Amino acid sequence: MADMTELAERLLAEVERAVVGKRRVLELVLMCLLADGHVLIEDYPGLAKTLIARSFAQVTSLRFSRIQFMPDLMPSDVTGSSIFDQRTASFEFRPGPLFANIVLADEINRAPPRTQAALLEAMAERRVSSEGVTRALEAPFLVIATQNPIEFEGTYPLPEAQLDRFIARLAVGYPDAADETAMLLARRDRGVDEVLLEPLVDAPAFLAMQRATEEIHVSDAIADYAVRIVSATRAHASVQVGASPRGSLALFKLARCHAALRGREYVIPDDVKAIAVPAIAHRIVLEPRAWVARVPPEKIVAEVLADVATPVSQ
Repeated sequence: MADMTELAERLLAEVERAVVGKRRVLELVLMCLLADGHVLIEDYPGLAKTLIARSFAQVTSLRFSRIQFMPDLMPSDVTGSSIFDQRTASFEFRPGPLFANIVLADEINRAPPRTQAALLEAMAERRVSSEGVTRALEAPFLVIATQNPIEFEGTYPLPEAQLDRFIARLAVGYPDAADETAMLLARRDRGVDEVLLEPLVDAPAFLAMQRATEEIHVSDAIADYAVRIVSATRAHASVQVGASPRGSLALFKLARCHAALRGREYVIPDDVKAIAVPAIAHRIVLEPRAWVARVPPEKIVAEVLADVATPVSQ
């Protein structure tokens, strides 16, 4: 566990060379990847969403592909399709960009529902069905999706079933003035836009890191605490549909990773609290009155955390 914590720290430090001043966000993304979960980054343009995905692919030596989602994007553009080979008089399958380890689904809400559905199967089952043939995706398979929260023209909102497939939803936020100045000075000294990051692990080593999180102990009291938090979202007065059992699993897995990044071999209540908002806020469907009043789901989760009793014994 000490080795894993040290390696995770080195990965974060290396990514911070490209993404300045966003340690908390980078930790959350790494936790999602270690938990073998897909992550949705929702924020304004120019806040390093794409850079974050590309940087983690570089430092982990994982195969990376980027899909620019557009209204005319077809499912076969994502999954791949069969091409007729005149030399052999047969059809040959050409894999699409989904056949990678880290897939950046850029502006995912710009794709029509049928294309989103093709991505949903890959996210849920780690496989692709095309022309009657099912092909398994190589592990690890992780989707980092982005979307812009202020543009709605020409977009197709993600259905609840697809939102629920993301282990967490994050926002990057603007850097503070000092960090933005440091970014400019680093660009001046570097002389080029691109930041060359050092690969620190390969795919087998990253899979070993994922397996190591399975050794983090979760007590019965902590498991019950996670379930009570998720159950409380279903009973909240402002909520029409609360978080699903997949939300409980997200709390369970991310809390383990949060403990691992802090060098602990066991989960404490603070681990659950630290990741509760990104893990379950996007799974909540508000009542019409709360939706009209623009009550943020994050506020609902904060109220739940304040109301649910924290376990005393571990």
